[in-house]
Amino acid sequence: MLQTLLIEIGVEELPAVPLLKELKNIEKKWSKILEEKSLLCNFEFYYTPRRLVLWHNEFRVSQSDSVEEFFGAPVAIAFDDEGKATKACEGFARKCGVSVEELGRNEKGGKEVLYYKKEVKGQESKDLLESMINQFMKSLSFGKSMRWGTLSESFIRPIRWVNVMMDNELVNIKLFNVSSAKTTYVHRTSSFEAHEVSSPKAYFEILQKGAVSLFPDERRKSILENFSQIEKEHALEIEKDEDLLDEVVAITENPKALLGSFDEAFLRLPPEVIIASMKEHQRYFPVFKKGELTNKFVVVSNALTDDYSKVIEGNEKVLRPRLADGLFFYDNDLKRGLVNDGLEKVTFIKGLGSVVDKIEREKKIALILAKAYGVDAKKVERSVELSKSDLMSEMVFEFTELQGLMGSYYALAQNEDAEVALAIKEQYLPKGENPELPSTKVSAIVALATKIDTLIGLFSVNQIPTGSRDPFALRRAVNGIIRIVNNNNFDFDIFQMKTMFANEYADFDYGKLQDFILERINQFYKVNPSVIKAVIAAGDLNLCVIDAKIKALNEIVSSESFSESFSTFKRVANITKDVDMEADLSVSVDLFEEEAEKILHKAYSEVVSKNYDSFETHLDALFSLKPQLDTFFDKVMVNVEDEKVKKNRKNLVSSVYKSFKAIADIKEISI
Repeated sequence: MLQTLLIEIGVEELPAVPLLKELKNIEKKWSKILEEKSLLCNFEFYYTPRRLVLWHNEFRVSQSDSVEEFFGAPVAIAFDDEGKATKACEGFARKCGVSVEELGRNEKGGKEVLYYKKEVKGQESKDLLESMINQFMKSLSFGKSMRWGTLSESFIRPIRWVNVMMDNELVNIKLFNVSSAKTTYVHRTSSFEAHEVSSPKAYFEILQKGAVSLFPDERRKSILENFSQIEKEHALEIEKDEDLLDEVVAITENPKALLGSFDEAFLRLPPEVIIASMKEHQRYFPVFKKGELTNKFVVVSNALTDDYSKVIEGNEKVLRPRLADGLFFYDNDLKRGLVNDGLEKVTFIKGLGSVVDKIEREKKIALILAKAYGVDAKKVERSVELSKSDLMSEMVFEFTELQGLMGSYYALAQNEDAEVALAIKEQYLPKGENPELPSTKVSAIVALATKIDTLIGLFSVNQIPTGSRDPFALRRAVNGIIRIVNNNNFDFDIFQMKTMFANEYADFDYGKLQDFILERINQFYKVNPSVIKAVIAAGDLNLCVIDAKIKALNEIVSSESFSESFSTFKRVANITKDVDMEADLSVSVDLFEEEAEKILHKAYSEVVSKNYDSFETHLDALFSLKPQLDTFFDKVMVNVEDEKVKKNRKNLVSSVYKSFKAIADIKEISI
């Protein structure tokens, strides 16, 4: 029998960010509990800042009856020579809750064993719900939690009401010392009183009438419709930041997008400062016209009123002092200019000195790279010198996420070269999964220098990531190095990093850093993992070369025709597994006895005599030897008694394998 099931957990306002981080796990956690209790079914999860709701349109009234089987000791052990039950037999009977006489026999593992089967009647769902809901709530992970009243249990916010109904009947449960009741609460502006709920249908109607938009998707749709209306009416463009939109959906029950404004004098501030002030502190959406930031903003209100003018006015009053503070900081920073005074007192990392020490190390790295890649050394040096200066600015102290960006504005204000200012701005690129990369060679070198110094420096003081822990984002730094190097086609060998840069740091096991970088390469490329393994096994440590090889080999391995070639080239690798690839692999045509040997040797000689413009064309040529290799394996016995002929034949196959191995070790490939 099926009934509806409504579970509503009423809470004080949930903070948006922790809720959104846990959101992807909530349904999975409830599904797992349903499955454990043999009650798995379809359901929907809804939320507002004041409630968590699980809605089941069809929920089983009870668990299904089941059969439980018990297998005991072999009969030969369960009874002695006189046929009396042993302790093993008596213990099994107690486990089954029956007498020895009621035990049966069955076969298991080829032996006759004690056996008992009993029918287990399914429990009623309403008797299970209290423990299930308590288990579910305790499984939710929002980070910090709190206690209230005399409770020893904690949750992210106090629980204020609980409503659990199967069809129209209340299910009595207690959660965080709150007993369930057939009541709910609507938007506070509409009413502070509890509303009686006679049925699930009535529940949804009560919320709708009480100005609570229960469904997150509907709240999002409503906000976006408001946005479109504002844009059309005022000929403006609203920046629809998805993360910010998720937040306002999570903190509103009755969302209404409103257009506000601020004094045009504040537009003297860099746009990023205004946007940061609006987003970070107020959750406002910036507004543009023809690509330029305007003195408008959009706030998504949760108010319930016929006149929103006071709401707009209140938000405008809140924003003004924040922008005034920003303008004050900005003007002070411009007066001070970009200088490193004070950075010598700021510790970078224990054991690695101050930020000034980091700048000096980065400068040495950057100048080596500038020389290697033919980039303007003066611009690179000046960029690094000023790269961390804005860390002492009042603006970056207030908005840490603007470091680098503010430095670029201040650099331009003091007439620094435009490319230097750009390099200061782009020194932290790429950030996370953001695809944006440094846009010039100067910027690329400055960004590489800061990542290389951080990477080598942290390894030199034994701050190495372990497991999922990576507090200094070294994995991200390696990903950034890979992307920048490949984007600029820089000749960058990770082994040579040791001789080029590592003498500036305390001695450490460089092999650990090299392995760390290679491990990141394995994670970086979204291709068949064996392709990466094959390329790395070839021994090349130049990031650009590794990139080109992986892409070339993956293109071939991913093709439909490769599976036909696979066995042939695996055989090449297997035959040569005991051959020393560093030894003399010369082949004598005078020792050829079979026509297939001559054909393979001729085809291989033609392949290796050519120059190739890419790894892909080179690999294509080597893989084109499949017909000759197949004929060779069909017609020629390699392990013959004549040692000279045997060695000659092995050398021929090994030469083919060695040519592959110069690009990628084909024995590592799996499909």
